[in-house]
Amino acid sequence: MKKVGVLALQGDFAAHGAALERAGAEPVFVREAGQLREIDGLVIPGGESTTMLKLLRFEGMFEPLAEFGREKPMFGTCAGAILMANEVSSPQQESLALIDIGVERNAYGRQVDSRVAEIDPEGEFRNRTAPGKLEAVFIRAPIIRRVGGEAKVLARYQGDPVLVEQGRHLVATFHPELTADSRVHRLFLEKLRGEPKL
Repeated sequence: MKKVGVLALQGDFAAHGAALERAGAEPVFVREAGQLREIDGLVIPGGESTTMLKLLRFEGMFEPLAEFGREKPMFGTCAGAILMANEVSSPQQESLALIDIGVERNAYGRQVDSRVAEIDPEGEFRNRTAPGKLEAVFIRAPIIRRVGGEAKVLARYQGDPVLVEQGRHLVATFHPELTADSRVHRLFLEKLRGEPKL
């Protein structure tokens, strides 16, 4: 069984741990850089991206995390997607720059504008996953405004990309860990197993 780290400095890391177990992986809650040597991939949960950045710097984890991402798969949801993007706006913010997308923070509005929607998987993700729509929970979600040539859009909401992959990495602007549907986490686990990429 693959060991998948969940960054556990801030955000809803426990829900990601439960989702990974449902998808067939062993979660490891990562709170220090040394633990990165023990895992095959890493999930960065939702939360507050500026707070996460401060904690990563305080704990001396920012550079080790960037190095880890250059070699192993990472999956970022909501704030995690912001941290993995190579371009962040509203306002500009430092990031790990692991996936070629441009992200606008809090673009859907305030907490009261959070919503649950149904989205359709696209392309090869639709062909390879179980049929049917995905339930997507958006909480103070960012919007992906730009997708680089190496990245692939796997799902959209209101025309905007909400699930994007690039090589070994995956990002979602919604929270798949808050539903009983394991398809997005299973997609990430495929990357750890070295199975064909979409």
